[in-house]
Amino acid sequence: MAGLINNLLILLLVFQNSCLGFRNPLSVFKRYKDTASSLSNECLGNNRPVISLGLTDFALDIRMPGVTPKQSDTYLCMSLRLPVDEEAYIVDFRPQASMDTVHHMLLFGCNAPSSTENYWDCDEGTCTDKSNILYAWARNAPPTRLPKGVGFKVGGETGSKYFVLQVHYGDISAFRDKHKDCSGVTLHLTHQRQPLIAGMYLMMSVNTVIPPGEKVVNADIACHYQNYPMHLFAYRVHTHKLGKVVSGYRVRNDQWALIGRQSPQLPQAFYPVEHPVDISFGDILAARCVFTGEGRTTETHIGGTANDEMCNFYVMYYMEAKHAVSYMTCIQNINPDMFRNIPQEANIPIPVKSDMVMMTHGHHEETKKTDDGSSLKQPKREEEEVLDQGDFYSLISKLLGEREDVVHVHKYNPTEKAESDLVAEIANVVQKKDLGWFDTREVTNHDGRANTSLSRDRIHKFHKLESTLRPAENRHFSLLHGEGSWEKEHTGGFHIEEAVDWPGVNLKLGQVSGLALDPKNNLVIFHRGDRVWDGNSFDSSFVYQQRGLGPIEQNTILVIDPNNAEVLDSTGKNLFYLPHGLSIDKDDNYWVTDVALHQVFKLGTHDKEPSLILGRSLQPGSDKYHFCQPTDVAVDPVTGKIYVSDGYCNSRIVVFSPKGMFIMEWGEETSVDKAKPGQFQIPHSLALIPEFGQLCVADRENGRIQCFKSETGEFIREIKHKLFGRELFAVSYTPGGLLFAVNGMPHPGDTAPVQGFVMNFSTGEIIDTFIPVQKSFEMPHDVVASEDKTVYVGDAHAKTVWKFMPTEKMEHRSVKKAGIEVQEIKESQKKWEKHHMVEQASSGISIILITTLLIIPIVVLLAIAVFIRWRKTRGYGADTEHKLESSSGRIFGRFQGKGSGGLNLGNFFASRKGYSRKGFDRLSTEGSDQEKDEDDGTDSEEEYSAPPPPPVSSSS
Repeated sequence: MAGLINNLLILLLVFQNSCLGFRNPLSVFKRYKDTASSLSNECLGNNRPVISLGLTDFALDIRMPGVTPKQSDTYLCMSLRLPVDEEAYIVDFRPQASMDTVHHMLLFGCNAPSSTENYWDCDEGTCTDKSNILYAWARNAPPTRLPKGVGFKVGGETGSKYFVLQVHYGDISAFRDKHKDCSGVTLHLTHQRQPLIAGMYLMMSVNTVIPPGEKVVNADIACHYQNYPMHLFAYRVHTHKLGKVVSGYRVRNDQWALIGRQSPQLPQAFYPVEHPVDISFGDILAARCVFTGEGRTTETHIGGTANDEMCNFYVMYYMEAKHAVSYMTCIQNINPDMFRNIPQEANIPIPVKSDMVMMTHGHHEETKKTDDGSSLKQPKREEEEVLDQGDFYSLISKLLGEREDVVHVHKYNPTEKAESDLVAEIANVVQKKDLGWFDTREVTNHDGRANTSLSRDRIHKFHKLESTLRPAENRHFSLLHGEGSWEKEHTGGFHIEEAVDWPGVNLKLGQVSGLALDPKNNLVIFHRGDRVWDGNSFDSSFVYQQRGLGPIEQNTILVIDPNNAEVLDSTGKNLFYLPHGLSIDKDDNYWVTDVALHQVFKLGTHDKEPSLILGRSLQPGSDKYHFCQPTDVAVDPVTGKIYVSDGYCNSRIVVFSPKGMFIMEWGEETSVDKAKPGQFQIPHSLALIPEFGQLCVADRENGRIQCFKSETGEFIREIKHKLFGRELFAVSYTPGGLLFAVNGMPHPGDTAPVQGFVMNFSTGEIIDTFIPVQKSFEMPHDVVASEDKTVYVGDAHAKTVWKFMPTEKMEHRSVKKAGIEVQEIKESQKKWEKHHMVEQASSGISIILITTLLIIPIVVLLAIAVFIRWRKTRGYGADTEHKLESSSGRIFGRFQGKGSGGLNLGNFFASRKGYSRKGFDRLSTEGSDQEKDEDDGTDSEEEYSAPPPPPVSSSS
């Protein structure tokens, strides 16, 4: 009976441990193998990688797990999974390293580390997917703390799930005692949503040549910034031995604002930007590195060795969360002449004490000891200078430059190579599409310093670092951080961005006055051809003064394919003088207004003449037969009623029957003191909301939207925000409850930028704002949105139409080059979701099955025990009892491993990799990898305020 009880206890303990293994959330923290010999007592951080800092904060200790590099210039990597699934934000970096043992460290964020081992040689790469640099440390740089409210976003649906630490051990003489290294970095993370997201901007020269003996050589870099606003808070410089000073600037309106200036011979830390610098669309980012060629006997080029040079200027920045971009680069000089005006400080080297230089280079200056051990010699292996992430680009550039078929510095001027070609070559290299490297026979003939060993070393370093960096996407999209809970309730984080690959932005148009979508969802544009509305167009009585020009000779109505922007159809030639508003009814009729003719027209898609005309040609007026510069028209899809906003010189809404008979009007001029409900100052645009029986009007000069009952004209409500500024030009509605609008350029002294708005129709709250990356809004004149939330904006002054799309749709829309259609993506996504649900269900069934299998033997054993007890109480003989116990003993013996071919549960579980009798010992890499990535997403988000141009005429 005692044996029975022992067996029951064993089974219960096994069952309990199995259940804990499924339930314990700490299991996702264990990323190392359960090998005591791989860890050192010196690596204190590895025993507690996650440290709670309160309810919302925690520290993550990312350390090498007790390693001893075997040779100099060893790159070792290790990964650690973010121990939480929800979003977190890194707000502090604390290096745990010394330059006595470590040359540099890089910390990356990604979703697929190159290895599942607890550490590996970085020859295998760092990540197999796109990675973003989060932190760089070298030469005893101090800790880096981000500004309040700023963080690197990780985890969640769009952030990185893994951290990969890359440590470069330069000179391993410090490891002669065979000690184990635990270098790394400690992160301070918080679950508190940070409104501002950090990123990295790298400027670097790729074609600088430093002649031997030249006293001063400048390497200049400059790029137009064409993204949403970023705010700079830290910078880092990098050159090799010849660099004297590196300076970075923002250039705006020919004014140079210093970002940072430092000697590259000092510790290469991220230094704080002393005075706040913001970068907006259209600014120029510029940097200069000052070198000297003194002491060199041959030309020095940009490259990856210490005999080569680097010119890198890093900037840490933050952006609004909804527009965040994690990594950007600049490798060109768009305007060499501008550097004639660079501040003189950029040309003055920063003095560095000799002892500081020695401290900076530290152990990397190889010492060849004499008898007294005091003589300091030059570096022994200069060609193996460390490569950081910026150097990676330069190494690629150098490798490409030494390919006979691409660039050779002695036969070809590198500055003549177009940047686009260079980028394409780099992309080929990174993607391993073109690995036709030079061979050693070529190299030996190119340069005395190039030899077989150096060539092999460079290629080795390239493969070692190639996965360190993947070309960052132009922009990453992230969910909008909102103004209240309503946003999530109504939109789920809705956000739109410009479809930058849409070619329609380059259409040759006149002043774009109206936009609409036809029943096939094609975009229809109403523009003015070669005609311009200016101060000479009308007299004081609003009579058109340029009738002698005749009607516009070009087709003023264009039907555009929404995908490729091809012109599918065109009409409207010789019909209009000054086009303005456009709408399309359910029968595909065009309804347009002409402010010069003071008329409204109904035009069939293939008609050469209007089928209905409202108003008197070239006659302004305010009765039921006349208009005065009518701005827009809308047609009720149910009743067929026609609504006309009239206009620049009237302040009313006029309603007509489907046949053009006058029904009613409402509205009046705005009062002097304050605009009241129903008063207008240029009712400029109309949006019908049929499901609510409302008509909304963009009351332009009052900077608001007014909504009325479409049947009666009764005022319902006003939508007005400070962000609108003084003018609101256009409004559009989509089924599902969203309003879209665009405002006008700010007046002098105003702060509200020109931009687009997405609003919740029910509440009137702003959900999102949007603005183009290509070109700039000058006078966005009309906006139209489709049911799938694709938005088009037409600009009268920029003569441009932009396309904006929800970020979710942009991520999954048809990619023609890849041969992927939207439907296929949706189907594959559904299949994945179904497969994922099956996997989850299977996982749940597996747990239930295992639990059931463990419970059944216990129940059977209990039944046997009860049966034995019952037989005893019934007075069976000893012989029978002995037989039963013998029989049951054979059963237990098999579970205990005593029977022939039996299974010993204790030995079985103990023999499984990762099993431990301690409840919180580390699990095996294999076990955790099978569970960790099921819900992994891919990494990722932009709003800018362009400086206002000179005031322009508001008439359009």
